Amino acid sequence: MRHYAILRLLLAGFFLYFAWPLIPVASSQLEAVFWGTWLVFFTLVVGANFATLLRMNPPPVMEQEEIRQREH
Repeated sequence: MRHYAILRLLLAGFFLYFAWPLIPVASSQLEAVFWGTWLVFFTLVVGANFATLLRMNPPPVMEQEEIRQREH
């Protein structure tokens, strides 16, 4: 269902809204590694949800609509 992908994109954008001011303030190497991995994960989440919206890949199994056909 497409609205789940839109909701996940909005949630990811919400998290980025709060994280963006803290990223340039990272002073230690551990913080830089954390924010780097966080941004990579964010990119994967956004890319996967855009692929779902554009129907480039099938939606997750839980979100697939079941089409029932009568058996003769």
